[in-house]
Amino acid sequence: MQPDFPITRDILLIGGGHAHALVLRQWGMKPMAGVRLRVINPSPIAPYTGMLPGAIAGHYTIDEIMIDLVRLCRFAGADVILDKAVGLDPEAKTVTLASGRQAAFDIASIDIGITSDLPQVDGFIAHGVSAKPLGGYAARWEHFLQTAPQAPNLVIIGGGVGGVELALAQAYRMQQTGRSPTITVVDRNAQPLGNMGPKARAGMIAALRRYGVGLHLNAAPVRLEADAVVLDDGTRLQSDFTLSVAGSRPQGWLAQTGLDLHEGFITVGPTLESSARDIFAVGDCAHLSHAPRPKSGVYAVREAPYLFHNLRARASGAPLRRYQPQRDYLKLASLGDKRALAEKFGLRSGGAWLWWLKDTIDARFMAKFRDYPAMPAPKLPDLRPRDLGAVMGAKPMCGGCGAKLPAGALGRGLACLPGQSADLSPGDDAAILRRPQGVQVLSTDHLRAFLGDPWRMGQLAAIHSLGDIWAMGAAPQLALAQIILPRASDTVAERMLAEILEGAQSVLGPAGAALGGGHTTMGAELTVGFTVTGCCDRPVTKRGAQAGDALILTKPLGTGIILAAEMQITRPKSGLLGPVWANCVANMARPMGRDAAILAPVARAMSDVTGFGLAGHLAEMLGAGLTATLDHANLPVLEGAEGLARQGVQSTLAPANRAALRPEWDGPLADLLVDPQTCGGLLAAVPAAQAEAVLAELAKAGAPARHVGHVVPCAP
Repeated sequence: MQPDFPITRDILLIGGGHAHALVLRQWGMKPMAGVRLRVINPSPIAPYTGMLPGAIAGHYTIDEIMIDLVRLCRFAGADVILDKAVGLDPEAKTVTLASGRQAAFDIASIDIGITSDLPQVDGFIAHGVSAKPLGGYAARWEHFLQTAPQAPNLVIIGGGVGGVELALAQAYRMQQTGRSPTITVVDRNAQPLGNMGPKARAGMIAALRRYGVGLHLNAAPVRLEADAVVLDDGTRLQSDFTLSVAGSRPQGWLAQTGLDLHEGFITVGPTLESSARDIFAVGDCAHLSHAPRPKSGVYAVREAPYLFHNLRARASGAPLRRYQPQRDYLKLASLGDKRALAEKFGLRSGGAWLWWLKDTIDARFMAKFRDYPAMPAPKLPDLRPRDLGAVMGAKPMCGGCGAKLPAGALGRGLACLPGQSADLSPGDDAAILRRPQGVQVLSTDHLRAFLGDPWRMGQLAAIHSLGDIWAMGAAPQLALAQIILPRASDTVAERMLAEILEGAQSVLGPAGAALGGGHTTMGAELTVGFTVTGCCDRPVTKRGAQAGDALILTKPLGTGIILAAEMQITRPKSGLLGPVWANCVANMARPMGRDAAILAPVARAMSDVTGFGLAGHLAEMLGAGLTATLDHANLPVLEGAEGLARQGVQSTLAPANRAALRPEWDGPLADLLVDPQTCGGLLAAVPAAQAEAVLAELAKAGAPARHVGHVVPCAP
């Protein structure tokens, strides 16, 4: 998306299927001005189906078969919403999410895949595993491998190509772990592999025999138990792991959309548009009315260029393209070990070279989502100040608290302020207004957007703004919003504002703060902030810590590093960025009202850890003659943050924050100590004798609090 142009259209991609992933990559290479592209998916990663049997067999790691949607969306300039669609209103053009939120759109596409669960079978939810969605199955399988008995029983329900491939993969992996499994494929038909020709079917059945996998035909499950599958012919099969690959079932919520469906799948024509104008559907969730085809990822991949064109054409008013699927395609089926079988037009061949071919094709597809072309940096003018390039930097400026003014420049800028009046204390995290009874505290804060979901930005900005009130031990009272929206049409601006306020209200309401109004304007980029007030009898100030006090931190460190990595589309040396980023955002989204209520009665000093990092805010808490010893081994750190720090990832504010890092605090986690935190935790100095009881109470309240050090006298 080009920020120089106003946003006038919302395009919403519902689901992270193969076609949508390819559209996102194309969009990153060729964005469309004036469009806000958004993606809704419950997970930050999406599996590539073609490599699933290889992962189950152990030829690939689970990470190797996953598309990192968070990195992909950043490259595409798309906003990612980690939620699940559960409803759609074609007339109102809104999507209902599992969280209760609604997302509006002008143009939408649905690529949510299918499911293979069996909700109609008694006991399936409790004891069965679905092959689709794939992510859950892969995780359950890896866990089973760690706990499986020496001679496990496995049942695969569904004897199609997918079921047989996974049966062979599981058999191979079991043998590689030294186990002797009994594996049975159950199918309701008289013969398995109904979509394959006779020669290919014979080859797959021969592979089943080689691995000792049994076939139980003309039968279907009627009940799943903890250790068995009961079939409708009276057979009871022992089972330690029951997998369903029984055909393809559409997601149930589609039946309530009012769209034309075929056996539960969205009916689309040659342009991939559904019965409702501006709503497209692709992949396994769609039925091609003009050219019906079996469910296959091959068609989803080949639909992507047409969908990419048609989404843009609908937004611009250009003609749509028509997609005509091929009649047949090369089917490559895994045989457990590193061999594969191929079929096309009824012809069959097999062997190790076909595994090489399949592996090459799959690797080429996944390479599209591993490394992205570097976007060119803005060209500096020929005539410029000598220090312009140094101030701009080589990487994008961070959002959130990473965009704060450095402490040194801030302090020098504030030096010009006049002294305070007798009845107005400058306070610490918040200004303190004296009242006849108790005090009122007042603070303001805002965040430069670091993610594109306005609802989430509203939620996080509210939590961040309330941090100062909670740090003073006050009960939130009132909030006023200050919101800068990017230039947009009235319709899009109205949607964005409503989403921001709904996200903020999800925090302010439960915290007891009334949203009393505020101010909005349009500018270069999204910025969300709040002025907040709170009341208390005795404010907890930053200063007041005493030698011997225990230091307690209520949230893990690393948000600045992780948010910087996402902005820079960094690929971790191990693992995936998407889950790391999603976990970071989830930690940021935890309000701290309960933390403050536990700490305030006992804390001698308290502050929230934000832009200046733990080192900077701890330095502010220590009076003359005091320092602290830090327990690096006990510092809470977000998953993935240490690894990214070792790769050299840091927030743009981190170098300036190092000025507050005292020599005695240096150590293996120094990069985390100077990392600017957004929605960071509370740091409290409490009497050492009360620390254990406070930590126990915080744990009971769900806070991942840690005892991170002690206040001590400075060395003479």
